[in-house]
Amino acid sequence: MKHTLVAALAAAGILMATNVHAAPSAADARFESIYKAEWQWRVKERLASEENTRGRVREELPHVDARTQQARLAHWQGVLRQLDALPQASLGAAARLDYQVYRAQIAAFVEELRFREYEQPLNADSAFWTDVAYGARQGFASREEYANYLQQLASFPRYFGEQLDNMRAGLARGFTPAKVTLAGRDASLASVVDAKPEDTVFYTPFKTMPAAIPAAEQAALRAQAVAAIRSQVQPAYARVLTFMREEYMPGARDVLAAERLPDGKAYYQSKIVEFTTTSLSADEIHRIGLAEMAKIRAEMADTIRQTGFTGDFPAFLRFLRTDPRFYAKTPEELLMRAAWVAKKFDAKAGQYFGYLPRQRFAILPVPDDQAPYYTAGRGGPGVYLVNTYNLPARSLYSLPALTLHESAPGHAFQMPVALEQKGLPRFRRAYISAFGEGWALYTERLGSEMGIYETPYEVFGMLSYQAWRASRLVVDTGIHAKGWTREQAQAYLRENTALSEHEITTEVDRYISWPGQALSYYLGQMAIMEARAKAEKALGEKFDIRNFHDTVLQLGSVPLPVLKERIDRFIAEGGKGPYPAG
Repeated sequence: MKHTLVAALAAAGILMATNVHAAPSAADARFESIYKAEWQWRVKERLASEENTRGRVREELPHVDARTQQARLAHWQGVLRQLDALPQASLGAAARLDYQVYRAQIAAFVEELRFREYEQPLNADSAFWTDVAYGARQGFASREEYANYLQQLASFPRYFGEQLDNMRAGLARGFTPAKVTLAGRDASLASVVDAKPEDTVFYTPFKTMPAAIPAAEQAALRAQAVAAIRSQVQPAYARVLTFMREEYMPGARDVLAAERLPDGKAYYQSKIVEFTTTSLSADEIHRIGLAEMAKIRAEMADTIRQTGFTGDFPAFLRFLRTDPRFYAKTPEELLMRAAWVAKKFDAKAGQYFGYLPRQRFAILPVPDDQAPYYTAGRGGPGVYLVNTYNLPARSLYSLPALTLHESAPGHAFQMPVALEQKGLPRFRRAYISAFGEGWALYTERLGSEMGIYETPYEVFGMLSYQAWRASRLVVDTGIHAKGWTREQAQAYLRENTALSEHEITTEVDRYISWPGQALSYYLGQMAIMEARAKAEKALGEKFDIRNFHDTVLQLGSVPLPVLKERIDRFIAEGGKGPYPAG
């Protein structure tokens, strides 16, 4: 399942009382029993990934076969019926907020299974065979973790076989990524198949092992790992590689639009709901994108004048894409510049945030086997990945905006703050794309206030990134609802942003194969900026930017209507900060 499994609020408007500490009602207790029982079921089904982030290594990969998926659909439909039978008006304020988040989450699970998304376990950005490699990149601390990991490797043939069955079913009904987006995506499979076991990512935890494990036992574990990779993991990858090259890639659909898939109009609308947490239509989103692009283009023109450049807009973009001053010469230079920007934020953090997360983050290059088709960067708890592949495509003038978005105060800051909040149900740890991506894009704008951008070129890089996200509203809906071609989408990005040709190609393919996700960013940012503007106007001199940011972040990842209601209460309470974390 995808990491973003949260849909929109089913009902508009959330009545929230001021006293969040009211005694729990009978409805509260019933709601708690529902979500606790469902969570335990989720753990048993090996779907609760958060359970595996606290020093525990999963012994087996989850079952993903069609029969299991349909059983999960029936279970979640039953949970949804229980939730809809609850008297929402009887829930306390805190439980009501939890309810809105939880019902949206369960509704998204139901929709994904109802449309049988498990029959397409890959897109241009990632695939099940790259997802399973993430855990291998982290070291283990105990014998138990190594033993569990070896058991997990033994489950690869079964897991990969179930995924192959699902892919065949999707192929039979035309439910695949568009063929054009799959070119080269077999390379990440081949990199495992063609390597020595010790050179695969799955051997990584055995290269450096805890000193507490005796040397002889370490040697035995390493030998078991080599044997498991050779006999279990590599054959599983080889079977998928053969299938991809001989059947799946040649047989994948030629059309691009999600609306051309089985029950496509309803399917695309379900993705809009999931990724934006709104009920907007594709036409409405397309119009918003065009209007926002016009505003950003005006800002870009002002910024170009500040640089002293005298040519037209296309000429300025050509200048940015080709002048060597704007590009790092080595991967190390790009990484070091990213680190410098991150430290510039540290100097300003206390002026804009009252609560700072305890977790730090590392700055690492994107792994070589994923880099050619990966985004420019990606961040989360503990890590900011910077793509050092094809350096002429990685502009330095865009790096400050990228770093704010992916590291701090973006993803590597927001996610730990949410995870550090105490007393929240475990389902509240889920990532909601409209909130998380909206926040990260908001921080790019915030960089101007913080003084992060030192030249007009860096300001233009930020504006280019704003245009990139606004253009996604146009491009995603254009491709999936208005019949746009791949070339049309590429041309729109080329004409309105300073993205390199490599990034334009990989990004458009990502939007084609992942309908709706690209809509999260700009709509989420708009909601946060509108909430801030409303608070600033209502509170006047009482408005404190630190209290506002802390209120947003300590709320956790929530649907956008929940955020709006929380900021309305923030205003009603006079702009006070949230209850202390922890």
